Amino acid sequence: MSQDHIVKIKSTESKHVRYDVRNKKRVEKKLELKKYDPTLKKVVTYKEIKK
Repeated sequence: MSQDHIVKIKSTESKHVRYDVRNKKRVEKKLELKKYDPTLKKVVTYKEIKK
């Protein structure tokens, strides 16, 4: 898998950062996902940030 498909996403409620894979051909705007945040111990929204 190439590195250009890997994106960095950051929690909107804490400073937790994780990496996820996205399809650049299908998704044109920035990624926004709901994921589990281990620092807050709950599900929050993660938004894509610069690499």
